[in-house]
Amino acid sequence: MHQDIPSRAAELFRAVQDGVCAAVAELDGTPFREEAWERPGGGGGRGRVIQEGRVFEKAGVNFSEVHGTLSEPAARAMSARHDLPEGGARNFFATGTSLVLHPRNPMAPTAHANYRFFALGEDAWWFGGAADLTPAYLFEEDARHFHATHKAACDAHDAAFWPRFKAWCDDYFFLRHRGERRGVGGLFFDDLNDREPHLVLAFVRACAEAFVPAYLPLVERRNPMPFTEDQRRWQQLRRGRYVEFNLVYDRGTVFGLETDARIESVLMSLPLTARWEYDAQPEPGSPEAALVEVLRNPRDWV
Repeated sequence: MHQDIPSRAAELFRAVQDGVCAAVAELDGTPFREEAWERPGGGGGRGRVIQEGRVFEKAGVNFSEVHGTLSEPAARAMSARHDLPEGGARNFFATGTSLVLHPRNPMAPTAHANYRFFALGEDAWWFGGAADLTPAYLFEEDARHFHATHKAACDAHDAAFWPRFKAWCDDYFFLRHRGERRGVGGLFFDDLNDREPHLVLAFVRACAEAFVPAYLPLVERRNPMPFTEDQRRWQQLRRGRYVEFNLVYDRGTVFGLETDARIESVLMSLPLTARWEYDAQPEPGSPEAALVEVLRNPRDWV
């Protein structure tokens, strides 16, 4: 691995945080609250959050750059995925940006993205990333725009990326106990190190730069739409599903909790409000049922 890749990755992810925050704050009209933090084992980061904004009920954009020694549970998880030698290097470096944006209006979709780099010892390294759209109400043109924008970023680097990473997204953001996806997908990739690191870094940069034009126009389009209390209730139920995925299945949450990461940063992705009701089912033929059908049977949007 080129020695400058970790620093270049950290520089990229700082810039991504700055760019997303600038665009979101301009749309919302609310500045982000920022907190710098240090990790006891090494490194730190900066968290930025809007709560009770004009457009976003909660918006969080985090940057981190940490290093140290993997705990035993984290090392076992890494070994399961990377076939690392027994008793091998346990020193790690990790940097990344993660963000989750929860609009107030139930017609406007929630979105998540993260981009990350991980190095273990001197030789093992990989990049990961994701961007996915989680609407409470399905607008097909929104799903097509989000997917097409990210497909263009993939296609500029490798035509095989989009079909592979789109399918991976559908498989990853899956609530097995519900039999449904968290949202309408996007892209997801992990452990990406199959070419020169500077080429992977360029691909990750393209994905990160695609997020704002893929997502914010959807919020601008849907935020002025009227909504009812019943539609707000449905949004809260869908947010409950969001919480279930993040706390039960999400790798980033699990890794953060196992490496003594800052708890406010790890759980930043959770919505400000959510709802659980016993046996809540949408009415057949309703817009709510149309969304659930897509969550159970993912579609190709582009």
